[in-house]
Amino acid sequence: MLAVWAATLAWTVPASAQQRAIDTGKSVMTVRVYKAGLLSALGHDHEIAAPIAGGAVDTTARQVELHSKAGALQVQDPGVSDKDRAEIQRTMLGPQVLDAERHPEIVFRSTGVEPMGAGSWKVQGNLTLHGRTSAVTVIVREMDGHYVGTSRFKQTDFGITPVKVAGGTIRVKDEVRIEFDIQLAR
Repeated sequence: MLAVWAATLAWTVPASAQQRAIDTGKSVMTVRVYKAGLLSALGHDHEIAAPIAGGAVDTTARQVELHSKAGALQVQDPGVSDKDRAEIQRTMLGPQVLDAERHPEIVFRSTGVEPMGAGSWKVQGNLTLHGRTSAVTVIVREMDGHYVGTSRFKQTDFGITPVKVAGGTIRVKDEVRIEFDIQLAR
């Protein structure tokens, strides 16, 4: 779900840079999954830290590839008990959602970029998640030497059925929001 955002970096780095690695220690991605349903007040919105495992930007070819490990995603959910957070984590990584054991890799590969004005781009790419690949769009802007932005996609586009309980009166929305702040290694 996550690797999407680094794609834009390839179009803002000087051409002489050619291929540069993503600085995984300074780059951050957060996944936000929101509650829905008649009794949604009893549920939780979810904040998930999504570490970037690796990736590179080739400015000459205008290509980016980014990798994350599904098993490394970590539920943050401030205000939720440790017990509930652990259960949410198990559900997210288990066969009902990411199935991280069967589908350990999350990969994004860019396919194109469209300038949207000074310091911002619309990036197209393919995201592989849960063993399926789907096209995604990422909006990115350069900010103080790093790249920030957002993307949204539907879990069902990747064969994931959004979690629901109590007959669907408490569930998570199909749409997931990704926020990122990415830096290139020097």
